[in-house]
Amino acid sequence: MDKLTVFTATRIHTMDPGRPQADAVAVSNGRIVSVGTLESMQPWLRRTPYEIDDRFLGRIILPGFIDPHTHLRLSGTYMSLNYVGPIDSTDHLGQPLSGLPDQESVISRLKELVAKATDSSDGTTKSPLVAWGYDPGMQGGHLNRDILDAISTETPIWVVAYAPHIIYTNTPMIKKIGVDENSQIHGLGRDPTGKLNGWFVETEATAVAARAVRNQVYGAGFGADSLKLQGQVAVNSGVTTTADMLYGTHSFEEEWDDHSKAITNGSLPLRMFLVPFEGSLRRRYGENFLDFYQHMASQASDQLAVHGVKFVNDGSYPSMTLRLNYPGYLDGEEGLTGEVPWEDMFDRMLPFWKEGIQIHSHANGDETIDMTLNTLKALQNAAPRFDHRFTIEHYCISTPAQARRLSALGGLASVNPYFVHYRSKIQAEKGFGPDRAEATARLGSLVKAGVTFALHSDYNLVVAPMHPLTAVWIAVNRLTTDNKTIVAPGERISLDQALRAITVDAAHVLNQDDHLGSIEVGKHADFTVLDEDPYEVDPKTIKDIRVHGTILAGEFHPARA
Repeated sequence: MDKLTVFTATRIHTMDPGRPQADAVAVSNGRIVSVGTLESMQPWLRRTPYEIDDRFLGRIILPGFIDPHTHLRLSGTYMSLNYVGPIDSTDHLGQPLSGLPDQESVISRLKELVAKATDSSDGTTKSPLVAWGYDPGMQGGHLNRDILDAISTETPIWVVAYAPHIIYTNTPMIKKIGVDENSQIHGLGRDPTGKLNGWFVETEATAVAARAVRNQVYGAGFGADSLKLQGQVAVNSGVTTTADMLYGTHSFEEEWDDHSKAITNGSLPLRMFLVPFEGSLRRRYGENFLDFYQHMASQASDQLAVHGVKFVNDGSYPSMTLRLNYPGYLDGEEGLTGEVPWEDMFDRMLPFWKEGIQIHSHANGDETIDMTLNTLKALQNAAPRFDHRFTIEHYCISTPAQARRLSALGGLASVNPYFVHYRSKIQAEKGFGPDRAEATARLGSLVKAGVTFALHSDYNLVVAPMHPLTAVWIAVNRLTTDNKTIVAPGERISLDQALRAITVDAAHVLNQDDHLGSIEVGKHADFTVLDEDPYEVDPKTIKDIRVHGTILAGEFHPARA
């Protein structure tokens, strides 16, 4: 070590249970050398040249926040499209966009966009109208072919929901996509008579629908622009590590190159783990997926690596396409499975399981969680493994019995808690009923069962921010949007448990807790700097603590207003 940099702060919360607090942390070559006080680290300071960096005196340092389930590149892509979502957002340049409160205002906005998309001189359509962000729960129910045909029967209209498990189209768009009533595609929507209703639901069908607008959605340079925008969003939220849980849906090579370039040029100050989508992996590489892994592993760096594999096994919570056990949906809907038939799930997961590749299984509804647990049990019976870290992603609607079973099978959970605040009142009336909506994200049950879990945002593919302190605030308080009503109070967890779920426990879920997640000797020097101490503020104000910036490998990145 040529030199040490010693960061001091009012308080450092290490998330190391043996040494939970410190006043200083010494860093060299991007890694932690010593943690404690200036006095305790004197044996290092007497031997090595050092400088004291005291710019964070008066502030609080924690391990860098980890959001283990995001979609930064894809999120930025959608943000360049016409926005019709229910909440205020930003475009791909960071400019503000106003939300639309209901379906009527969405229809009005689409009519305006159609008018602009038509050449007024001869009435011909320039190109399909492509929009994103529609939310059936918040904006008054699903769109469909008839609603969009009433806007235009000339201009193709393509609208992807905020949770992009559904794409809504009109008749001209259906024709442009090239499907009809005889098409056999998993997730191709139909009305009771068998007529196409304009829906394309889940990965197989949405992939088909996307081909017709590929040039508009995936324009030149879109990936790099997306990551540049989202890199600053992450810093503003205190995030230093994340995992893209849908790697390869566009192009494995292009997605890797975009992330690599963004990291190299400094526009993505994060550690990124790219988790391949199993459907894309099979379509591209077939049974030779291990060759892909070996190739990508050889390119890994401290900031970019391929990790695990992702299965998508049901729909979305906000778009109301997940799978539920009895009594099901309020209005008799059924939701949809992923493109892999559940009866084939064991055979599809087994090769990854045997090779020791960590499996991340998307399961929003309790019926899907049952299937996932049954598959995990079958995998354990076929080839017993310890420390497999099989992770259920989202884990939105579950039961205490499922938490105990997940613990018994040695599994983990990566939970989206944001829906408790942002969606529970909506979905109680539209979708799942009050019992399931109120008990969304049963974190207390996971704690009681002894399951290690993380908190994630799924940003920006659901109507919620990427803001770990907000996730903590929700997990600790479980307040609905009125900021008064507490839902399922027994599922609240302690502040310390919640902070672990965005630091060291999130690192465990990504199989990185030997390198990340706590401020310990030898780990990466990744920190989040806060203006206030979350352990000392009123629990109802945790989300309002200002993030001052992040430190990645010892380098400070300031947050911006």
